[in-house]
Amino acid sequence: MVDYVNLAYQPNENDLIAMYYVEISPECKNIQHASEEIAKESSIGTWTEIATLSADIAKRLKPSTFYINPEKKIIKIAYTKELFEANNLPQILSAIAGNIYGMKVLKSLRLLDICFPKDIVNTYKGPKYGIEGIRKLTKVKDRPLLGTIVKPKVGLNEVEHAKICGDAWIGGLDIVKDDENLTSMTFNKFEKRVMETLKTRDKMENETGERKFYMPNITAPLSIMKNRADFVIENGGEYVMVDILTVGFSALQEIRDYLDDKNIVIHAHRAMHAALTRNKKHGMTMLALSKIMRLIGMDQLHTGTVVGKMEGGKREVLECNEVLTAKKISDNNDSMLDQDWGDIKPTLPVASGGLSPLHIPDLIQILGKDMVYQFGGGCHGHPDGTEAGAKAIRQAIDAILMGSSLDEHAKKNPELAKAIGKWKIQ
Repeated sequence: MVDYVNLAYQPNENDLIAMYYVEISPECKNIQHASEEIAKESSIGTWTEIATLSADIAKRLKPSTFYINPEKKIIKIAYTKELFEANNLPQILSAIAGNIYGMKVLKSLRLLDICFPKDIVNTYKGPKYGIEGIRKLTKVKDRPLLGTIVKPKVGLNEVEHAKICGDAWIGGLDIVKDDENLTSMTFNKFEKRVMETLKTRDKMENETGERKFYMPNITAPLSIMKNRADFVIENGGEYVMVDILTVGFSALQEIRDYLDDKNIVIHAHRAMHAALTRNKKHGMTMLALSKIMRLIGMDQLHTGTVVGKMEGGKREVLECNEVLTAKKISDNNDSMLDQDWGDIKPTLPVASGGLSPLHIPDLIQILGKDMVYQFGGGCHGHPDGTEAGAKAIRQAIDAILMGSSLDEHAKKNPELAKAIGKWKIQ
């Protein structure tokens, strides 16, 4: 009989470690029994003893549950790297986040974190640009990148879309992006939208003397995504956006590889993540997804706002941002696992969702300046329209970076004053 629980086991540099939150079902004996079943099902075992499992296979490939905290219901399992096809993220997740979710011995199961061993990390490219590359491209060095999302999400035609982008850029924003469900619609075709918007971008760069960027959403079946990315590049675009979960991990790996020799930044939108991450007792954490996205090579990733309309507390967002940006992560017992990123570049975190200029003091204080801050309704909802909304955002950033208050700065900036008037009581 193979024993999958070994609390004396010391993980080594060749192990992939997975940390789980575990709630057992009434038919499960205890958390140790559940740990045994999770380790077994995610590797070489099954529900009964089998003659085909040799002693050699068991010795070489058996994972070990080496940590159990019954009070916190947290376990850690070490898997030898030989269990995984290194540069195949779908296969890795099929093991450590696959069948185990459906086991009867479990009431709930949540993948909290993953530590990837060096030999697996080294098979991935990671982000092509990373934070330093994005700073160099955008020429924005000492403040956050500021952006908006075209609103309404869908309904505008290509020319209307481009005009709103132009208003945001002339008002002082760096970035305008599509929303997650705008791709190529009957009323707004992808190719025409890209051409109209990039033409407007060029005009706004000439008028402002600043770099301006458009993030078109290329989300689609993989072959179409490749064609759309090529179209963006051929028309002078420097960013593409992908809905990372709805296109799938395999498509993400391939589009990252496909774009490796092209000068294009990949912006990762996390639409659908809450289906996996929001239940604190089941699914997986945004922390685990953040690690996966940095490994695959997303240059920018939505991680949360702390303030605003989206769910996600301060600790969660800060931990996600840390795994995206730090060179090395130290094990924080039951919160985060070790991770040495080697030569993998950092991913730039993005805060987006329910933000207005009035959130900027808190955003800077909590999340800092190495961020993309995006304002949808908080830009277009300004009483005087999109351009004024963009100006108010830029004015709010200027105020905080100069050490002033929003109210004080608003005395000489009417756009910020009107933004305060609209959103202060909300």
